[in-house]
Amino acid sequence: MEAPPDNDVLWARSLHFTHRDGSPGLAGVSLEVQQGEILAVSGPRGSGKTTLLRCLSGLVRAQQGEVWFNSAPLHTLGPMARERLRRDRFGWIDPSPVLVPELNVWENAALPLMLRGTSRRRAKVAALEWLERLDVGDRARRRPHELQQAERQRVCIARALAPGPTILFADEPTAPLHRADRAHVLRTLTTAARSHGITVVLATHDSDTAALADRALSLLDGRRVKTVHLPDTPETEGRAACSLSA
Repeated sequence: MEAPPDNDVLWARSLHFTHRDGSPGLAGVSLEVQQGEILAVSGPRGSGKTTLLRCLSGLVRAQQGEVWFNSAPLHTLGPMARERLRRDRFGWIDPSPVLVPELNVWENAALPLMLRGTSRRRAKVAALEWLERLDVGDRARRRPHELQQAERQRVCIARALAPGPTILFADEPTAPLHRADRAHVLRTLTTAARSHGITVVLATHDSDTAALADRALSLLDGRRVKTVHLPDTPETEGRAACSLSA
């Protein structure tokens, strides 16, 4: 078993994954991500972006291949150890906002910190800081059902950033946002990552979003390819031109 280079915070080799219905998810994907880097995983819908993020973060285990985090083999960990790693070191943003309805906005944003054992007061301060940065600080005492969908997604992004994760996995994080809101949210996300040394693995099918990353990795049908021409409008989604990587 070959250990990854010391300067890679995340390293994966030859990942294979097949969905339960028999459809391919990943077919031999390898990658490396350095500390503090923002990596965009781009490609059309159904190309394997979400599957790759789920395997890299330990949400699911690849059926073949290796995943290393800080030179430790994530692929050999059991379910409980992977859960602790996700809680303590990783952040996750889904394409659709999911919040705890019984909690208000700041409590939702502070929840990961409180689950780690951070005091309620300190967790609230951290949560409010990120809610303000994402322009939803004035909604701090509202319940999720009182928010618009775009506001709920901002709260989810604040929740992912508040604990200061080592790696943030963002799966189409601006999907629920209006185009006018995307630039501000992405700028906040990328600025926060750079200023706090957070590594970001960002899945997107949007060319403008991918352009904000330090580097892009393109997928098509579960394989790495050299280029994918991402659509600029919804009407062209799903059509991509590519060339296979060597």
